[in-house]
Amino acid sequence: MTAFLRLAALVLLVPPLASAEVVWKGDFETGNISQWTRSQSVANSRLQVVSDVVREGRYALKATVRQGDDPIGASGNRNELLYISEEKAGSTYFYKWSTMFPSNYPISDGWQVFAQWHQEGCCGSPPLEFFVKGDQMHLRVGGADGDIPWKGPLNKGQWHDFILQVKWSSNAKVGFVQLWHNGKLVLPKTMGATQFGKEMNYLKLGLYREDSIRPEASVYHDGFTMSTALEDVLPPPPAPEPTPE
Repeated sequence: MTAFLRLAALVLLVPPLASAEVVWKGDFETGNISQWTRSQSVANSRLQVVSDVVREGRYALKATVRQGDDPIGASGNRNELLYISEEKAGSTYFYKWSTMFPSNYPISDGWQVFAQWHQEGCCGSPPLEFFVKGDQMHLRVGGADGDIPWKGPLNKGQWHDFILQVKWSSNAKVGFVQLWHNGKLVLPKTMGATQFGKEMNYLKLGLYREDSIRPEASVYHDGFTMSTALEDVLPPPPAPEPTPE
């Protein structure tokens, strides 16, 4: 069964929502970063919209970090884009994007965050984040001491296609996550606190890593879409094969 057919079948498992629509796109098809609220970057060259390495459309983001990159005077080194999404408690959304770690991406025992939903408050680990450690990608829910319900191999040089469903709540019996990776459901609905108290979250995409990591690193992101329904973030159906004459 193709990845598309697997995902299409899963639509039937998701309760219908009243006003299914794409809420926001940060897919870089404007040719710049204007879809995003702002950036945290030491230089424009660290967050480049490129056309030579893309997953879909014409453009993608290349995020680069060098040791010492610290645009906000905080822990770690980073260059990230921010979108102030402010999902309300009790809301449910689907997020789709693709990430690729090039073949020269450095392997480290230190943490390397490539996507996170950070709380509005100042400091500390976010309630939901994707990070690399060693040669594995991780999804963590609930902050620094939270659960890691999913891990996957880094597979450098290959695109990783993610669809993430989140119900936002500080109540671990209400909030949940569900994850598709490369067209397969790899994490069924898993309960957890996806918010801290009454703090709303905002999205950060790019690269943020432990400051002890020395080699320069780049990561590519493409196609970010936020929607209220799974069908809005599914890949398009394959083109029909021509009918023999």
